[in-house]
Amino acid sequence: MTQQLPPVPSTEPDLAGVRNFRDVGGLPTVDGGRVRYGRLFRSGHLAHATEGDAAFLTTLGLHTIFDFRNAADVRLEGPDVDLPGVRYVNLPLSDPAAGAEFWRMVREGDPTLLREVLADGGAARRMADSYREMVEERTGEHSRVLHALADDSTPALMHCAAGKDRAGLSIAVALLAVGVEREAVEADYLKSNDPHRRYRVRRLDDGSPGMSAEVMELLSPLFDARLEYLRTAFDAMERSFGGVEGYLTQGLGLAPATRRRLRERLVDPA
Repeated sequence: MTQQLPPVPSTEPDLAGVRNFRDVGGLPTVDGGRVRYGRLFRSGHLAHATEGDAAFLTTLGLHTIFDFRNAADVRLEGPDVDLPGVRYVNLPLSDPAAGAEFWRMVREGDPTLLREVLADGGAARRMADSYREMVEERTGEHSRVLHALADDSTPALMHCAAGKDRAGLSIAVALLAVGVEREAVEADYLKSNDPHRRYRVRRLDDGSPGMSAEVMELLSPLFDARLEYLRTAFDAMERSFGGVEGYLTQGLGLAPATRRRLRERLVDPA
């Protein structure tokens, strides 16, 4: 039975220019442990962080920021703010050409195009496919992240653009690697749907019909955190590697000693 999650610490900040920030500490492991607070954080991009946001982030003692955005994402929003003394690792988990096409559609696509591409479940299928591809085609990147966390890279912050898909899957993989309960991983993933966490969609035509109810409904699945997306990733692990354990050991090359170091860094035992 899944353990009750502890309340979010009262220190969770209300950041002005960073969406979807949270500490994943407190999540329960299958053997009765808890993820340590202050070791692993997740968020949307840091390009719009205010001075106050940056001041808060510097208090976390971060060793490494993993930025999973591609070049198209960075061109759109800008680079992360510089946090002195923090190692910055850009590790794209999606193709920049596909990213550029995605943002053109989101920001410029007219209702006719959006209906053609996204209606009748097209948007959800697109998102599910992206999760499958991240499992099947980005094993090297996910392996690099977990080995870095096991060695010397905590406390760490993982982010992408909205902080829900590329960062969401990467966080999920890290949590599963240290034995966090599947239901707890999914519950944390779904927090990205909280209204104050969601990515702010901007359109070049920011009036009607550019921001019409129909357009927003067509775009909504692209910015939702849906269990069907995350479970597509789990299904891909099952199909290609025989399950999560096979994905971690065969796909990502995590040796038992690496898993032990990862747990030592991230988990308070029972």
